[in-house]
Amino acid sequence: MDRKTQFNIGYWIAAFFVLMAFQYLYTAATQVAQIPYSQFTTYLEEGRIAEVAVSDRFIQGTFTEPLDGREMFITTRVEPGLARELQEHGVTVIGQIESTFLRDLLSWVVPVLLFVGIWMFVLKRMGNGLGGGLMQIGRSRAKVYVQSDTGVTFEDVAGVDEAKDELREIVDFLKDPQGYGRLGGRMPKGILLVGPPGTGKTLLAKAVAGEAGVPFFSISGSEFVEMFVGVGAARVRDLFEQARAKAPAIIFIDELDALGRARGIGPIAGHDEKEQTLNQLLVELDGFDSSTGLVLLAATNRPEILDPALLRAGRFDRQVLVDRPDRQGRVQILNVHLKKAKLAPDVSPEKIAGLTPGFTGADLANLVNEATLLATRRRADAVTMEDFNNAVERIVAGLEKRNRLLNPREREIVAYHEMGHALVAMALPGVDPVHKVSIIPRGIGALGYTIQRPTEDRFLMTLDELKNKMAVLLGGRAAERIVFGHLSTGAADDLAKVTDIARAMVTRYGMSEKLGHVALEKSPRSFLAPEQPPYGPQERSYSDETAAAIDEEVRRIVDETFARTVDLLTERRDVLERTARRLLEQETLDENQIRELLGQPERSAAAE
Repeated sequence: MDRKTQFNIGYWIAAFFVLMAFQYLYTAATQVAQIPYSQFTTYLEEGRIAEVAVSDRFIQGTFTEPLDGREMFITTRVEPGLARELQEHGVTVIGQIESTFLRDLLSWVVPVLLFVGIWMFVLKRMGNGLGGGLMQIGRSRAKVYVQSDTGVTFEDVAGVDEAKDELREIVDFLKDPQGYGRLGGRMPKGILLVGPPGTGKTLLAKAVAGEAGVPFFSISGSEFVEMFVGVGAARVRDLFEQARAKAPAIIFIDELDALGRARGIGPIAGHDEKEQTLNQLLVELDGFDSSTGLVLLAATNRPEILDPALLRAGRFDRQVLVDRPDRQGRVQILNVHLKKAKLAPDVSPEKIAGLTPGFTGADLANLVNEATLLATRRRADAVTMEDFNNAVERIVAGLEKRNRLLNPREREIVAYHEMGHALVAMALPGVDPVHKVSIIPRGIGALGYTIQRPTEDRFLMTLDELKNKMAVLLGGRAAERIVFGHLSTGAADDLAKVTDIARAMVTRYGMSEKLGHVALEKSPRSFLAPEQPPYGPQERSYSDETAAAIDEEVRRIVDETFARTVDLLTERRDVLERTARRLLEQETLDENQIRELLGQPERSAAAE
């Protein structure tokens, strides 16, 4: 039902009520005479009243002969004794006629309106549950923003300079679509922003709209798909129709992988609602002319599962990588978020950036917020660098569990375990320096922790560096073997990481002399989100004999590294005893305290 039909129905209903009211008032004014009670008694004595109908409040009836053209009358009933007394004193008794039109009208209109209201409310709730209302089910849910609504410009986006440079071209095109194509070039129809979660893809899209000052249509890929077949395709058509009407404009589809997953994978390939929606999106991308000033932006952190037809030239022509920021990028992001915080003089964005390798923009915003909350909790006047250190530990290692009491034997095992990690890390070259060692439980299962702080961003690792990293992970287990002569379950997570590294060295990096320079397995995780677990079973492209050789090589690498770690800590047994005893006393040791126990010079701020 369109708006014009709704308007016509409402007009006729209003006209009907107006006509009824007019007819009632006209009838009351032309046929019924309202007379005072004293006049009624006079007419009664004169014999001019033909018949009456008496109620508890009114007397109404007809005249024997019409009075001024009116055959009917109505008056208010008055007690006879009071009426005689008033007449003796010459007082005219006037009856006030109470109009019952409104009461009579509401007596049947209100129930009808109440029923209709309840019916519409129930229908609307049912409609929302079924995908946005039965009448609006094919309408797009895209939110339309203008420049003042986004409130975001390129100045609010930091740490992704390359991506901003790519998108500035979009802004220039939207401001002058005709002049931009003067040499015959055309603007890419679609730009796909790819990158790990939290790197600022959505923020970049809003910044493009804010810079260009054009309408910004924002919608998530999952909002196209509903339980009814054909709804998603209808919403895609409606979205592009709205955008064409407001061109130049930007259409932004977040989480494109929910909509653009590769076709032909499911058991009902060709008939799936998602596939019909994707087909409609492909048709719309082919159908609109980029010279009209319409630009499609999309964001995803899983580009490897997108349909190839979506990524071909002429649709999403350009892919812009929005990666994790490097150290300088983290400094720029921190400068944006630190503007709202009240900082102590010792807080330095460069130092914080050095503490946070691998953090995304969202992680850094959360870090600043956590540090601010820690300072607020201890009722400080400003946020100090210690608050940021504690916030990093809280994010990386988890929340402190001081109420989780360990018995003396367990505390001793944990202390030697953590100092084993720290001493191996400080003895081997090319390993990230130790920042802090603690035996205070954190998180879900960590009874202690050793935090290492990288001095720079690393993108490659050599064979020796991988072996040293494995040695650091096995340092805790080696310390337990040397001191107590047995092993505990505390090294379960360390063993899992060591095994993953050793298997990757053999199957992916070709670092085994026995198996040669062959990549036997593909990376089971997305290159944009390496922390994600593998999805489903992994296919094996080698024989059982090769699988047995892989297992043998992995075991050999781990065993050799463990033996090397045991030898290294055996040579430093006295240092291990001394530092572990100090850790049991203080519960937490920082880098300089450990260096003092080892007789090494402290690291200066410049070295950091």
